[in-house]
Amino acid sequence: MLDRIATHQEPQAVNASNRRWSSLAWMTLLYGMPVVLVLVARFLQATDYVGRDNDDVMRLVEVRDLLGGQGWFDLVQLRLGLEGGTQMHWSRLIDLPIAGLISLFRPIVGPDRAEMLALAVWPIFLAVPLLMVMGLAGRRIAGTAGMHFCFGLTAIFVVTSNRFLGGAIDHHNVQLLLAAIMAAMLVDLSGRATSGVITGVAAALAIAIGAETTPLVAMVCAIVALQWALVGRDAARATIAFGLSLAVTLSAAFFLTVPPHLYRVATCDNLSIAFYSLALVGGTVLAASAAFVSDRGTPMRFAALGVSGSLVLAVALVVAPQCLGNPLASLDPLLIELWLNNVAEAQSFSTVLALQPENLGAYYFCGAFGSLVCAWRIWRGDRVRLHLILIGLVAANLAIALVQVRAMAFSNLLAILPLSVLLVDLRAWSQGGTRGAAASLAYVLALVAAVPAVWAIGGTVASDGLGGLKTDAVSNAESCLTGSALSDIAALAPSTIVGPSDIGASILRHTKHRVLSAPYHRNADGILLELTIGLATPVEAKAMLSRLNNPVLVFCANDVQIGMITRREPQGFYAQLAANRVPDILTPLPVSAGSSIQLYAFKP
Repeated sequence: MLDRIATHQEPQAVNASNRRWSSLAWMTLLYGMPVVLVLVARFLQATDYVGRDNDDVMRLVEVRDLLGGQGWFDLVQLRLGLEGGTQMHWSRLIDLPIAGLISLFRPIVGPDRAEMLALAVWPIFLAVPLLMVMGLAGRRIAGTAGMHFCFGLTAIFVVTSNRFLGGAIDHHNVQLLLAAIMAAMLVDLSGRATSGVITGVAAALAIAIGAETTPLVAMVCAIVALQWALVGRDAARATIAFGLSLAVTLSAAFFLTVPPHLYRVATCDNLSIAFYSLALVGGTVLAASAAFVSDRGTPMRFAALGVSGSLVLAVALVVAPQCLGNPLASLDPLLIELWLNNVAEAQSFSTVLALQPENLGAYYFCGAFGSLVCAWRIWRGDRVRLHLILIGLVAANLAIALVQVRAMAFSNLLAILPLSVLLVDLRAWSQGGTRGAAASLAYVLALVAAVPAVWAIGGTVASDGLGGLKTDAVSNAESCLTGSALSDIAALAPSTIVGPSDIGASILRHTKHRVLSAPYHRNADGILLELTIGLATPVEAKAMLSRLNNPVLVFCANDVQIGMITRREPQGFYAQLAANRVPDILTPLPVSAGSSIQLYAFKP
């Protein structure tokens, strides 16, 4: 009797186990729990609850201002830059959930702990839906095995990057999640309208949150449009849903986040009439084309796409022709030389090759590997439609990363998809029993090569030896703003601080002062004035400082930018201070013993 029961129950138990093993929800829990635990452990070991990136710090300043009563549509950072402040280009759509979490926790744990808890919860929480979406994409392209490879590689991506660490409240983690959502929906080749709707919503939110993903969204639009032109009726529902949801969602984002007085102002670094008009026209025309031309044959569909593209181009030329080029190209050459060229995430492939060759593998290899795998599959005629979609997504971000390295996180993440398909096939090949050790070695090498962290570690060891793996490096801002330095600055009566751009956001966070310079291109006039003061003669500097209403100069000899300025102009204002020759227009202020900065009051 017991044997019979066991015989009948065993298949059911096996089937239940298999169902759990292939369940997206169960596997999200299985992979998500250790990822969250690792992220929490890393947060508890951190010395500060705010991320080390200046953007994390400035985001917190914005959230505090919002909670302090600044208007929803008022995006001016009044304490940054020249008189009148700086109109920021970031979206309230990221400020809102962080401010909401702080407001939720504040009655329970108090204001300080509420801020710390909210800044931990938000980025760590985002890791879980990212895992789920990547797992869904993996299952759609390569079954259960592909799902597990995507889960595993994404888990490694999350815990080895800084995008989902506690305190990382800039919008890049949300953008990565939206990119994964778009990819997961695009690889649904069944033509479901639901996938089209979700893709359109994610694309609209990506534009609304940060314009740096505009090239990726443009590629997504191109993939949807070309797929419809080639497939026709089978892709019509998804295409219509995509076009309409893109237009509707971006319309809602535009009117909910853009100040009414800026409705007609075309800017190229955030959601404005420029991107809104393009998405509205493009999405609507694409949806109309799919609704009325799907059965007219391939040539007619491509003709409709040509008309749609011409309309979008015409709108771009009329509304915002300046956005067809590089929005940062108009910056002053001095700004480009002494500031932009030294912003880590804005560096090009050639700059990385010259200055950080040890990072080439971590930044570019996985994206290039994934693109080559897709090209090889297409050449062999293997799941061509799928791999055309994947190569469009991965190669587009890789191309952007070659211009600005910030896109490498997107290419590394999306490369997980084609590499997971490859790993599924290599695993099956190596387990065939007749290929021997070579097949197993190929599988293992591909698995290792698919992890950007492996290339990061390898490059560091090759460049600096095992000692380079130590994680106690101090950032440029941290070398200047020690606790004692911040205390000295905070103790002064509120005034305008003149100092390196890299420390501006932290001064805004920790003090009541306003700062002339912080590393944001909308603050170009403030950065340029600070650089010009540093290069000027004392007489010229006096004339510029006198316009700032009795400012305080914060001088940090350890700052990289100050070092560049002193080398560029050995007789300039900053070079005089570096040589301990204090011009008579400054009065030294007391600082703590061993402080990393010097403070000077300007003599009118």
